Amino acid sequence: MKSLATTGVPDTFAAVLRCGFCLFLAIFAWLPARADDAGKPLLIAAAADLKFTLDDLVSAYEAAHPGHAVKPSYGSSGTLFAQIDNGAPFDLFLSADVKFPKQLIERGKADQDSLFSYAIGHLVLWAPKESRLDVTHLGINAVLDPVVKKVAIANPKVAPYGAAAEAALQKLGVYEKVAPKLVLGENIAQTAQFVQSGAADLGLVSLSLALSPKMKDTGKYWEVPGDAFPRLEQAGVICTGGASAAEARQFREFLKTAPAREVLRRYGFALPAEEK
Repeated sequence: MKSLATTGVPDTFAAVLRCGFCLFLAIFAWLPARADDAGKPLLIAAAADLKFTLDDLVSAYEAAHPGHAVKPSYGSSGTLFAQIDNGAPFDLFLSADVKFPKQLIERGKADQDSLFSYAIGHLVLWAPKESRLDVTHLGINAVLDPVVKKVAIANPKVAPYGAAAEAALQKLGVYEKVAPKLVLGENIAQTAQFVQSGAADLGLVSLSLALSPKMKDTGKYWEVPGDAFPRLEQAGVICTGGASAAEARQFREFLKTAPAREVLRRYGFALPAEEK
């Protein structure tokens, strides 16, 4: 077979054809990789108080967006912040406060314009249903009852709900007396597990967990007054180290929709725009 150059086709045209063929091969090789990227799940680092709330939100999102997968990982906001700061490839960070997302922006680990508030959290004092303590009437004074040997709170150094619990105990004048009884969970979900399992008699947990399927029928709670602790403004941010920024933005917009907001209300969250 004769080459293009020997059949009267100009050398420059032959070169163009060769370049075009090479470009086709490059595009063909590139397409499967792009398809694989499109199939990657959205990785969300989420505060532990969102455990059941976000599970429901993810189910609703995936139903509305067939072919889009979301994989949440739960922990204390401070621990997740440290993981992202050290390079963990999360796409979206949903914190139990606004401090940690802002710090990620300051460190260049999150997009500056992506910060958003999605909910206002509430703190409750929770006891198992079989407990003889009537926390709904005793309120914070329940922690002073002689029968109470251990009170669980989340670690205030890494968990916003733990910091809120510590502040509430101080504001309500019982911290000094209850301090020897305190046991710390790594996050608010583990704190709730301490009380559920009997490892603690009472626990200061998020209202969202108290209203979750695993806790709402097995316990009773007293809602801590909102002026007893710093406002739990829960915020999110899109991480710069993730691989699915567009999907993260889409999920952020989903959180503003009526179905998503209804899920948040069902778990006891107030919504920033509706807060009194």
